[in-house]
Amino acid sequence: VQLQASGGGLVQAGDSLRLSCVVSGPTFSNNAMGWFRQAPGQERECVAAISWSGTSTSYADSVKGRFEISRDNAKNTMFLQMNSLKPNDSAVYYCAGRRYGFVSMRSSEYDYWGQGTLVTVSS
Repeated sequence: VQLQASGGGLVQAGDSLRLSCVVSGPTFSNNAMGWFRQAPGQERECVAAISWSGTSTSYADSVKGRFEISRDNAKNTMFLQMNSLKPNDSAVYYCAGRRYGFVSMRSSEYDYWGQGTLVTVSS
């Protein structure tokens, strides 16, 4: 299974970005997925996660109401819509997948990782 994240960039505070993660592999529709981020000097944190069907989602408190995770199983693609971006949202964003279908916010429970895409939000 390979994951390819894209969509990062340099934006101003208050702007929006949409990240995409394309997954190659036969079982994408069975896998729960998540978006993680890591800023310099900080631990990696999960910002959003979604179940295999897309019917269950979970968000970090810091992004609730601003970020939305979704997936298109027909296209093996997961998305993260990020609105009202803040400078402290700046980080490398990673997409990740689990071998299981249920939502998890724990990085230790993810089996597959993408290479990351950089998001920089200027004030």
